[in-house]
Amino acid sequence: MTEKSDRQDLAWRVIGALIGLGTTFVARKAIEYGWEKVTGKKPPADLDSPEIGMAEAIGYAVLMGVGMEVTRIVATRTAAKRWQSYKRKAGGLS
Repeated sequence: MTEKSDRQDLAWRVIGALIGLGTTFVARKAIEYGWEKVTGKKPPADLDSPEIGMAEAIGYAVLMGVGMEVTRIVATRTAAKRWQSYKRKAGGLS
């Protein structure tokens, strides 16, 4: 690898990490907000607590897992697409 491609790879990793952190935070808050609006209750803080019903705990876990993964996939793919476009415009990719 060349020094230029090493720098681009490092830049992509940093950008990807920042995008991941930002989208994770926003997605989590959106899912929690949606849960509260639909159920009328705050999201369960501790899914292992016996005070939380099994259906509620599983429902929240599934919603959070699917929601977070979909958000990650969309954000990563969008960022990668834009990064490739940037590299092409900059002449770094043939």
